[in-house]
Amino acid sequence: MKKIRYIVTTLVFCIIVGGFSAWLLIKSPDEISEWERRPLAQFPEVSYETLVEGKFMRDFETYVNEQFPLRNTFRRIKAKVLFDLYNQRDNNGIYIAEGHASKFDGDITQQQLDTFNERINSLYQKNIEDTDCKVYYAIIPDKNYYLAEKNGYPAFDYDYLYSQVNKGIGGNMLEISIRDELSADDYYTTDTHWRQEKIVDVANYIREKMGMSPVTDYTEHSAGEFYGVYYGQSALSLEPDEILYLENEQIKASTVLDVEKNKEVPVYNLENLSSMDHYDIFLSGARRPLMKITNPMGKEDKKLVVFRDSFGSSLVPLLISDYSEITVIDTRDLNPMMISKFVKFTNQDVLFIYSTMVVEQSTDLLK
Repeated sequence: MKKIRYIVTTLVFCIIVGGFSAWLLIKSPDEISEWERRPLAQFPEVSYETLVEGKFMRDFETYVNEQFPLRNTFRRIKAKVLFDLYNQRDNNGIYIAEGHASKFDGDITQQQLDTFNERINSLYQKNIEDTDCKVYYAIIPDKNYYLAEKNGYPAFDYDYLYSQVNKGIGGNMLEISIRDELSADDYYTTDTHWRQEKIVDVANYIREKMGMSPVTDYTEHSAGEFYGVYYGQSALSLEPDEILYLENEQIKASTVLDVEKNKEVPVYNLENLSSMDHYDIFLSGARRPLMKITNPMGKEDKKLVVFRDSFGSSLVPLLISDYSEITVIDTRDLNPMMISKFVKFTNQDVLFIYSTMVVEQSTDLLK
């Protein structure tokens, strides 16, 4: 009887392993992981060199790991076991606190802080210094600032980060401190970004600091469910957010030119609801080098230039009112040496607004 059980167990094991192996070999490999928002490994090149050097087997191991059938199902089971059975406090560096999924901060070094300051100062000196522009800057805290330390998770010293940026930023740039204007609930529960409908007060705080009146006459629209970046990375069964966007008459009247593509796009590009990241509805998404917003209802002498990262995509629409033109620049993709070809700095308002994640990854800013 015991021998039969061994045989049956072995046969079941072989069937499962053989079945999944055959499934892996015959299924078409996925190009991207929508859950993790990244490309997946493809079947490696077979050649004499790759076989002799061992590269084929290393790449094939990665391919199997990333293309394994029902991979996301197994990832979810693993995460649930780690959290619910073993009481592990994170999965893949992502933890849950106060209903939010958030990721451990990476290390930040003095060199990264110095690089951020140097690149902002260099851009200012090459393009804006000795003009009549009024220049402001604001650093957006990661939601770890509001969640990590008080819930017993590691976080870097945000006070030190801010002090070093404030100390290192030169010229006539004025800080707009927004840390105290935000809370964890101003961010999506499954994503890194802030929620546009929650930051009207922050946008008005920035507007007032730049000498503009607050705006509150917005109409709220839903763009449906939003599964943020932490939803897939954590592999946990999280409730999706709802992505909302705000409009008023001046936003509706405005047009946006994507200069790189020489194409007019809407302020809220709902076509991007078909993309992996629904947050891309805001100004057509992150990593757009240069956008020009024209507001026919704005004041002719009021113009704004915004240097931003992805957080600025949802903030900038809330700054449109009263400005006749807003130029939106991402120097992670536009070399600062090229800015003068597109923007003549005279007496505009200028706002540098970056998240602490960009400060941490300051080498992404071109110089």
